[in-house]
Amino acid sequence: MSDALVSRCTLAALTLALSATAARAQQKTLTLEQTAGPGRVSFGGTLPSAKFTADGAHLEMKRDGKTVWRDLATGKEAPPPDADPAAAAEKETKEKARLAAFAALPGFDEAAAKKATARALSTAVDGGAQLFEAEGDLYLFRPASGEAVRLTKTPAPEKVAALSPDGRFVSCVRDNDLYVIEVEGHRERRITEDGGPEKLNGILDWVYQEEVFGRGKWTAHFWSPDGKRLAFLSLVQAGVPHHPIVDQADTDPAVEDTRYPKPGDPNPKVAVGFVDVAGGKVAWADLGPWEKEEPIVARVGWTPDAKRAVLMVQDREQTWLDLDLVDPADGKVTTLFRETSPSWVNILEVPRWLADGSFLWQSERTGAKHLFHYDAAGKLLKQITDGPWEVRALTDVDEAKKALCFTAGKDGATASNLYRVGLDGSGLVRLTQGRGSHAVEWNPDKTRFLDRVSSLEAPPELRLCDGADGRVLEVVAKADIPALKEYSYVAPRLLAIPARDGFVMDATLIAPAQLEPGKRWPIWLPTYSGPDAPSVFDRWNGDAWPQFLAQQGVAVLQVNNRTSTQRGLACVSTCWKQLGVQELADLEDALQWIAKNEPQADVARVGITGWSYGGFMTAYALTHSKAFKVGIAGAGVYDWRLYDSIYTERYMRLPKNNAEGYARASAIAAAKELSGYLVLAHGAIDDNVHFQNTIQFALALQKADREFEMMIYPRSRHGLASPEQNWHFRRLTWKTIQERL
Repeated sequence: MSDALVSRCTLAALTLALSATAARAQQKTLTLEQTAGPGRVSFGGTLPSAKFTADGAHLEMKRDGKTVWRDLATGKEAPPPDADPAAAAEKETKEKARLAAFAALPGFDEAAAKKATARALSTAVDGGAQLFEAEGDLYLFRPASGEAVRLTKTPAPEKVAALSPDGRFVSCVRDNDLYVIEVEGHRERRITEDGGPEKLNGILDWVYQEEVFGRGKWTAHFWSPDGKRLAFLSLVQAGVPHHPIVDQADTDPAVEDTRYPKPGDPNPKVAVGFVDVAGGKVAWADLGPWEKEEPIVARVGWTPDAKRAVLMVQDREQTWLDLDLVDPADGKVTTLFRETSPSWVNILEVPRWLADGSFLWQSERTGAKHLFHYDAAGKLLKQITDGPWEVRALTDVDEAKKALCFTAGKDGATASNLYRVGLDGSGLVRLTQGRGSHAVEWNPDKTRFLDRVSSLEAPPELRLCDGADGRVLEVVAKADIPALKEYSYVAPRLLAIPARDGFVMDATLIAPAQLEPGKRWPIWLPTYSGPDAPSVFDRWNGDAWPQFLAQQGVAVLQVNNRTSTQRGLACVSTCWKQLGVQELADLEDALQWIAKNEPQADVARVGITGWSYGGFMTAYALTHSKAFKVGIAGAGVYDWRLYDSIYTERYMRLPKNNAEGYARASAIAAAKELSGYLVLAHGAIDDNVHFQNTIQFALALQKADREFEMMIYPRSRHGLASPEQNWHFRRLTWKTIQERL
């Protein structure tokens, strides 16, 4: 390269840099209101909705409120085939017919019909029947005939209702008893007779919903694939403690009486029943061998041929998990194998059944979640994946080609990529291209896929990729982010921070772009830190709040301590029997690394904040460390003896088996050691982490003569209940940062 050319290139680069600096100087800074108020600014951007059409040759997309079909071969866009006036009229006619069918029912008008049909509870496999609910009663709609019928009219509401796969029956729970209703003729059969406050049939209690089947999932009855049988849970609550929740914001406070087991308390006693919808008695699974273990039934399902039910059973402290098959006729249980661990065993994904009766299974037995192939009798055929990384989701199985696809963090725990591997474990390849987090959707014949991708440095974009090797065929769309043109934005830097023992933690840092000479920046550390719940991802961050803080001269640091990282159970389980201890050590190590490697950082001014587990970590840090000047703790568990049994005992065991660990993990017990200024916030009717935690912690802090603040949010549960309260909390947070950091 000639000297003249070098000079021209250098001049061009300098001109570009000066132009970029001038552009940044002209960009506006955010106001606090723009981070949480009605005029909130977002750097997130949106991609157009897109999905493959049934023919696999087009993308159906929304542009400017209109639907278009994009030809994958030519890239040309045109109205979809059914966008002609006749097709649109036909669709409108069908919608009007459904509304008219409901509006014609006794007690309905047009408004009630719209409300009732806004969401179907359940749909038959062939789409020939849909189930709806209105005012606690059930209704059936048949799209082909346009007929709507009322199935129930009872004083008590029907709950967790579901259509059988063939659309012939409806299962539901009424007054905690399980019922089956025949769609033709509306004949009703009561399956259980003993439901009530102390016994739940076909519906979950609070702790099973929250910690076993998943928040918001209350259904505890499960149809066989052929629609001929039901499996259901029966939960006896006798002995489970009552916990009152009182809404003091009401003139006449109402008391919610919830059943809430804490560590060491009796859990609901579980049984699993099976019933043939054609008639006959309930058969009960033989759980006798596990009775002394106070078993938890973690999952219920069926084999594809509907001949056997599938159960996952765990002991109370969740140190093992059995995969079982059950004969629904007599309840006989056959255990295929048992998963164990030096610490705990997480609830695993249900088997992915193959046509020959074998199945794919995800296990953490090697210290990280990987894929295994078993025959129908539970004999291991092959471990398919292996390594110091974990499989996150099995996304597709191609039995003809003997290959499968899965997402994983193999090339970095903060990223998410798609991989393909042979059923025999050979030929592992990565399909998604480039840095970042990828979300993939296949076309029908698996020849192409859509990739929605972003990284910390690159905003979201939509790619069309080749299904064979992942090549990017076309960037279909890029997110439009107007705020980037108007406001200053600093992309988070992805860091690799070594802990004292050499373990490398993923972290991000958003440092102030401009700082007055001689000044240093304080650090704000938002955290969750809960087991296997990372807060650092290599994906675009559209939140205006950390950008506002950086513009105000405050650096934002987030750290995946080893117990929160998605690197496998071997890393996560270092918190076993000592919640908070390893997490805090890692956060302290991260701050020491920042002190050595970021000259402008002032580690004497560090604030920490978090909600739920993050609230616990905030309080724990301020009572067990001198590294933090201020903390804002929201809805935290301040002594693990106050939280629910199933979550806590998984990580801490029973109190009688780990008394020292419970004492070591308590912020309440260490209240007199409070260092720094603490703000406590909590929803007054939190039914998850009870307000009792904050009250007991406040009492301990008062007894220890420690200075702190407390903010209560009336009518809020585990999250804040209204935009006004969120805005209030944001102002409180900023005020605390200004005054204390």
